[in-house]
Amino acid sequence: MNKNKIVKPSPGRQPLKKALDRDFFADIKKQLSSYEAGRREIIKLSSDAISASKRAIFALHRDDAAGAQKLLAEAEARISGVEAAIKAQPDLAGEGSFRAALEEYVEARLYRQYLADGTIGRVAGTHIDYDIYLAGLTDLTGEMQRRQVRLATEGRLDEAKRIKELIEAVVAELLEMDLGGYLRTKFDQTKNNLRRAEEVLYELTLRSK
Repeated sequence: MNKNKIVKPSPGRQPLKKALDRDFFADIKKQLSSYEAGRREIIKLSSDAISASKRAIFALHRDDAAGAQKLLAEAEARISGVEAAIKAQPDLAGEGSFRAALEEYVEARLYRQYLADGTIGRVAGTHIDYDIYLAGLTDLTGEMQRRQVRLATEGRLDEAKRIKELIEAVVAELLEMDLGGYLRTKFDQTKNNLRRAEEVLYELTLRSK
């Protein structure tokens, strides 16, 4: 065997340093890093929005409308921050933490709407689709039922009855929809809230006799 024979590389074979498209992989790393940074920002802003919305609901339970409005404005600012991040990276729009923040915000807005004028209607928002709206609406019935308990302890029977009727109306509307998955679970919770609201009225009726 001739040890001095030069072995030529197979056709198409490249040295290891040239076998990988380094620029391409560097671009992937850059995109992943940008995505994770954007995701962390969205999670933080969404968490802040959830906290502000929850505190707004608590303020509404204390009849602190001004405090609730300030907290809702805070939630809206955080949501706007998320929307700006999504505009830069549209693939972050489905981030679960953001959807949870929107659900909590819708719930707070609907509760304030009810307390302000006795109605439940539209909540406008770029990313508020029907899934988010209905999830917030079903959660609202839980807050309504908590308010009903308070009214009942204060002897305000007519208002307690009105809340039961409103929860009943929400259940009737949801029955007309073919809900499945997550929304079906939320709907079941709404039916439980209606059952509890009926029990409160039943107890009030017994006491009044």
